[in-house]
Amino acid sequence: MIVHLVDGTYELFRHFYGIRRFKKTDPPFGAVSGVLHTVAQMLEGGATHIGVATDHVIESFRNELWQDYKTGEGIEPNLHAQFFPLEEALEAMGVAVWPMIELEADDALASAAHIASQDERVQKVCIWTPDKDLAQCVVADRVVQVDRKSGQVRNAEAVRTKFGVVPTLIPDYLALVGDAADGYPGISGCGPKTAARLLERYGPLEDFPPGILRADHDRALLFKKLATLRTDAPLFSNTDQLRWRGTTGSFASTTEKMDDARLATRVQNLENNFREKG
Repeated sequence: MIVHLVDGTYELFRHFYGIRRFKKTDPPFGAVSGVLHTVAQMLEGGATHIGVATDHVIESFRNELWQDYKTGEGIEPNLHAQFFPLEEALEAMGVAVWPMIELEADDALASAAHIASQDERVQKVCIWTPDKDLAQCVVADRVVQVDRKSGQVRNAEAVRTKFGVVPTLIPDYLALVGDAADGYPGISGCGPKTAARLLERYGPLEDFPPGILRADHDRALLFKKLATLRTDAPLFSNTDQLRWRGTTGSFASTTEKMDDARLATRVQNLENNFREKG
């Protein structure tokens, strides 16, 4: 089986601003509907095991470690209002969804990838997000990262080609170069090429000789802690729990609330095909 793990928060943002590009106003649940259509498309393409991670709240334990770490400040109200409805709609659709509070959606994806990759029945785990944080989860050709926008599928070799380091050193790399999206600046003077060269020579930050980063060494280790994704979230115990088996009884009212008859028909067809296959 192939397990597909979706960054629900990223997809919600993607659809919200996609609507904004083409319309002056967005429907109340337009982005939610867009995410569900994306999941339906994956199912139509043959996906059987899907899990979606969401940020139930934006803040996490990392905000306690670094005061400038990202928060929900600045998120448009019309977008923020769709966070909880997305989770409810996915549940109604019968899709495994993991709303994160103390951890982040990225931690859920990392944890799910770790759990699924331990299952010998799983041939491949596909993490659907362009977020560079998730590159640290890539393992050979078994756990890959899929960028829906570019169509790129990154295995371990592709990660090394893109960043200049192996996947396990991505947290060290981000600690040095920083991550503006997450709110930490990295180490002054360490651009991508310098960071890759240092990591290639010395390995992880913990192995750097004392004089390399000088007074910035402890700061770099802190940033590495921010960049390191957790893999211990107890999301599921059996990969079979990710298998889509159809909608729940509330899905009809959910699509009615979203005013999306096309989605209702699309998913009904998927259910019919699922029953025919047994």
